[in-house]
Amino acid sequence: MTSDLLDFYTHAPLLDLGIEADRVRAEKHPQRVVTYIVDRNINYTNVCVADCGFCAFYRRPKHGEGYTLSFEQIGEKIEETKALGGVQILIQGGHNPYIPFDWYLDLLRYIKKYHPIHVHGFSPSEVDFFAKVFRMEARDVIRELHGAGLDSIPGGGGEILVQRVRDIVAPKKAGADRWLEIMELAHDEGMKTSCTMMFGIGETLAERLEHLQRLRDVQSRTGGFTAFICWPLQPENTPAMSHMTKTDAIAYLRTVAIARVVLDNIPNLQASWVTMGMKIGQLALSFGCNDFGSLMIEENVVSAANTTYRTTTEELERLIVDAGFTPARRRQDYTIISTPPASPAHVAA
Repeated sequence: MTSDLLDFYTHAPLLDLGIEADRVRAEKHPQRVVTYIVDRNINYTNVCVADCGFCAFYRRPKHGEGYTLSFEQIGEKIEETKALGGVQILIQGGHNPYIPFDWYLDLLRYIKKYHPIHVHGFSPSEVDFFAKVFRMEARDVIRELHGAGLDSIPGGGGEILVQRVRDIVAPKKAGADRWLEIMELAHDEGMKTSCTMMFGIGETLAERLEHLQRLRDVQSRTGGFTAFICWPLQPENTPAMSHMTKTDAIAYLRTVAIARVVLDNIPNLQASWVTMGMKIGQLALSFGCNDFGSLMIEENVVSAANTTYRTTTEELERLIVDAGFTPARRRQDYTIISTPPASPAHVAA
């Protein structure tokens, strides 16, 4: 990270940041196409021992509101997703010490046999948890999951990839180096992944840039990241961070823009309308984003903090058009679906 970049992020007028980010976006996506995906976020369990201070979703073991979904419940959610034109599921859960490793493998095999769909799941933090609990090498965990049917890995649990920050907000989860190591292992095994940043959790601007630079360095070695997504902390209802100031639209747009500038080797940048709302999501398309994310037929983690927005495919496409771009439905690997399946495609976020 150069001091010039930090100075640009810190002091440049908002529009100057946006112009530079849009220039990078235009180089990569000159056709002014903005993509989106129809999928469902299935949280298979909310039981978790990571105790992250920013999470309003998890429940400790033996809590009365803890749950683990059955295979049949997950299958029903997948069929509902397909009926709405969905092409993938994002499956993630808490660090639940009561689930054996074979359960995850059997789940993936069950999905592929009875409800075939692209499975984007099990973040690096989960992979690290599996490796520790089941006394396995992380590479072997990835190979076993991949062999059973896992198609790609999401970037969840990244937060800020600076250990000083992680020691404060998520000391029980995979550290910064470990998170990056697992992503690189996945890329080595031929799997594509996304990467993320959740900011506004007490980090400095320099630490945000350090996070971005570390992602850029992995990408330069592996080329395995398909997309980057960032969003700010939603402090409402969180166990230890409800006192934090909520990130405003300007701070979000500045961060999106600098991410596009730094991560010029990651092809896609996603707007976070789920946390910021539709209008700011639209603006993000002029601050470097070329993807409008997911319709999100189901979403639980952000909703647990009382911060979520709802939409339909029709409204989502209208928002993209009104922002001056051409909408296109995609798959996880960003290939375009030329003729999307007919569906009502209403969201229940």
